[in-house]
Amino acid sequence: MSVEGIIETKQYLSFKLEEEDFALDISKVREVLDFTRVTKVPQTPEFMRGVINLRGNVVPVVDLNMKFGKKTTEKTVNTRIIIGDIDVDGAETVLGVLADSVHEVMELEPEYIEPAPKIGTRLNTDFIKGIGKRDEEFIMILDIDKVFSVDEIALVGRKAPTISDLGESLGSDAVV
Repeated sequence: MSVEGIIETKQYLSFKLEEEDFALDISKVREVLDFTRVTKVPQTPEFMRGVINLRGNVVPVVDLNMKFGKKTTEKTVNTRIIIGDIDVDGAETVLGVLADSVHEVMELEPEYIEPAPKIGTRLNTDFIKGIGKRDEEFIMILDIDKVFSVDEIALVGRKAPTISDLGESLGSDAVV
């Protein structure tokens, strides 16, 4: 969906990655968790920090800072994991996204959202739904379904296994 498709006021969850403000459509967010133990999974991309146990289900956790070419998200009192749903080729996947901090659920009127800038043909900005303007600040509104490629999502799996599927190995792996 492009910014042209935003015709009504929508709610967004705002969060920070380093010093930049981002937002996700609230309909894609299930919940926000305090940072918890993340178990590293071998042979996964560096931006995939690992998996967490969410009520008996294994949920992959990715670091958007790393995905966007920034430094690793550090654990602080403000670090959160945003649990959301992403759609890849018609299949829904539950995914955790690390954020340096989560701020609020906010409403943005369509007239305060501009299209993502076209920065040339080599840079892909399809994952930016638009840029919201609030007070004097800009907020990058992400299309979380387009942040990760189909191949990247295939690495984290279409359906997360349950804890019993993984057996006892989850508790003995390295922790990030």
